[in-house]
Amino acid sequence: MLPVFDPNDYEAGLKLLEDLTNNACQIQQQVLEEILTTNLHTEYLKSFLNGDSGKENFKNKVPVVNYEDIKPCIERIANGEPSSIISAQPITELLTSSGTSGGQPKLMPSTAEELERKTFFYNLLVPVMNKYVDGLDQGKAMYLLFIKPEISTPSGLMARPVLTSYYKSNNFRNRAFNRYNVYTSPDETILCSDSKQSMYCQLLCGLAQREEVLRVGAVFASALLRAIKFLEEYLKELCSNIRTGSVSDWITDPNCRNAVLSILSKPNSELADLIEDECSGKSWEGIIKKLWPRTKYIEVIVTGSMAQYIPTLEFYSGGLPLVSTMYGSSECYLGINFKPLCNPSDVSYTLLPNMAYFEFLPVDNNHKEVVQNVQCNGVSVTDQNCKEKVEAVDLVDVKLGHYYELIVTTFTGLYRYRVGDILMVTGFCNNAPQFRFVHRRNVVLSIDTDKTNEEDLLKAVTRAKALLEPLGFLLTEYTSFADTASIPGHYVLFWELKMRGTNDLPELDPVIMEQCCSVVEESLDSIYRRCRKKDKSIGPLEIRVVIHGTFDALMDFCVSQGSSVNQYKTPRCIKSEEALEILDSRVVGRFSSNKTPFWEPFRIET
Repeated sequence: MLPVFDPNDYEAGLKLLEDLTNNACQIQQQVLEEILTTNLHTEYLKSFLNGDSGKENFKNKVPVVNYEDIKPCIERIANGEPSSIISAQPITELLTSSGTSGGQPKLMPSTAEELERKTFFYNLLVPVMNKYVDGLDQGKAMYLLFIKPEISTPSGLMARPVLTSYYKSNNFRNRAFNRYNVYTSPDETILCSDSKQSMYCQLLCGLAQREEVLRVGAVFASALLRAIKFLEEYLKELCSNIRTGSVSDWITDPNCRNAVLSILSKPNSELADLIEDECSGKSWEGIIKKLWPRTKYIEVIVTGSMAQYIPTLEFYSGGLPLVSTMYGSSECYLGINFKPLCNPSDVSYTLLPNMAYFEFLPVDNNHKEVVQNVQCNGVSVTDQNCKEKVEAVDLVDVKLGHYYELIVTTFTGLYRYRVGDILMVTGFCNNAPQFRFVHRRNVVLSIDTDKTNEEDLLKAVTRAKALLEPLGFLLTEYTSFADTASIPGHYVLFWELKMRGTNDLPELDPVIMEQCCSVVEESLDSIYRRCRKKDKSIGPLEIRVVIHGTFDALMDFCVSQGSSVNQYKTPRCIKSEEALEILDSRVVGRFSSNKTPFWEPFRIET
């Protein structure tokens, strides 16, 4: 049972968090016992546990799994078989993860009870912020929130992103009034399926209520920066709407129109002139503070791949704190930042012990899974077949400064599931450990919700370079980086090419090279292609061709920074500014995709 508290009583919320962190060990045991007792007779657990719901039996018999291991079970449910394959509670929807399997989003089971758990989690964010920031009940939050496409599976269950699920739920739409959490965006604008209309209407409402705004935010840093670019492009039209008290004709969603008109209510030339004046300077540095002068902080996720946007956000923020409040995933919600005003590089999340049962797989400093040598026939060996993987440890048994991969057992039918997040223990709040999010396992490129791993990048590059091989061109090396200097950001690939049999740089046909860019994009997964085509949150992919010897220079640089010559491998993603300078200084050709890749909502195979 979830504890009950009044979200308007922030002292009660803080006391609840104190109780949760003090009793982390006991609560984790209760959570595991509840999950196993409830689901003991599901097809999945029955195949391992033989009716024994004890913790020791669970850890000994139930394997640690990844998505490919459980995918058949989830696809059976999506195709109409009973939830009891994995869950005693009815699966009410499937949540699409930003990670992919076979180029399609992973599907995570969810239940009606899990929505209650998410609401409980969101309500606990408020008392933490109130502890550090006064007066949040004296105004509104301009949070730019959006829904994304969804599909109906053959079973009738909807498959959609986790935030779309929550915003469309009764828990969000019929939420109780909370004076600390009043939004400038009417629900109708958040729930608009046309992302352009949604963005326009939410910005219009935020500008119209500028004097009431105390905090500005979006879920991800990339989304807030897209909003600033959108504001720049539509500023004149937005001000015209404010000046006349009307809404542009192209806003055709009737619910959006009516909701926005109820806020505009009447013409306001004075406000329109003020906004235009604030935006008329040569630079938009500090524009958020100028347009919303009462803003106390900016709330966006700036950990993990979103950290690349921190410098740009700081440019626009006017010195406002950047706050990352929570850590969650499609599998379950996880932790809260108990020091929200800390520097973005110092953000740590305290996992709430009642959200799921947590285990941690030790990884080394290079974030590879730890194995230990054992004796084979009395001899210490290093052969992989004679190694034992180190066991996963419980939440309260992790060690300060150590790295782990997160494993969750959820209330919704995931058992010892590898989330893929690498975390580092940074401290403890009472008896609950605090973690810094390090990165996603195997991900090399990310701009928005896309997650491209090294294997998928290699497959895409391999397909693209096939266009060049009949011409006698060879791709000798490549690497990549996520360029976020522009909005939206885009993928950049550095290619070193030569003619077969020589080191000469071939004469490059722009048409062929643009086709290479398009083939790479078409070869990437559906999340990337959706971001490019539907969300427009990623710009066209770019290939930069470099001169012969560039990757030798890159190796020399890496070795000078401490890499071993014998063990050196070309990094498939570059994050070092110095390394990027080496590559960019040797670029002889730049080419971009001239068409958007194909995308349609994924389908469940029956």
